[in-house]
Amino acid sequence: MFTLLNPKESEHEMTIHNQRMTSAADGDVVVFLIGMRVNRWWKPWQWLRTALAMPRMLRELAQHPELGLLGSEAYFGRTTLMVSYWKSFDHLLAYAKLRSAEHLPAWRAFNQRVGTSGDVGIWHETYRARAGDYESVYVNMPAFGLGRAAGVREATGHRASAAGRMGPQRHGASAPSSGASAAE
Repeated sequence: MFTLLNPKESEHEMTIHNQRMTSAADGDVVVFLIGMRVNRWWKPWQWLRTALAMPRMLRELAQHPELGLLGSEAYFGRTTLMVSYWKSFDHLLAYAKLRSAEHLPAWRAFNQRVGTSGDVGIWHETYRARAGDYESVYVNMPAFGLGRAAGVREATGHRASAAGRMGPQRHGASAPSSGASAAE
């Protein structure tokens, strides 16, 4: 696993939290999954050019937090995956359409050079996660995922259980009828 947003992780960011932690995110967030698949490994001029576009975008987004990226984590293989967290769908869409940003030239270049040739696949999925409709827990972990993007806090009080982290409006909303308890 490589994290592209902050290549120089501080010692604090890698601190392992032995207690139960949860994300400090309180409001809505947008989860954006994006990736690339190398279909024809023998054409590095196609997939390498495509792969090199993302670090430029991530540097730009790190330098301009007002564009709305909260954080990201990337995983590499034949199919790459980057999980990113955004302040809102409007922020994500505005960045995608921003003429002065890195995204539009990279998207145009991909369509001109690769298009539908089948050499390189690209994909994305977008999810709106409304406040009270997501929860997280981390034990023996450094800040990770949404916890890294939004910060972490101890999972105590109402945050000690999955049901509690989902918010008071969720208690009993979809309680299992078999008497099974929710995963913690």
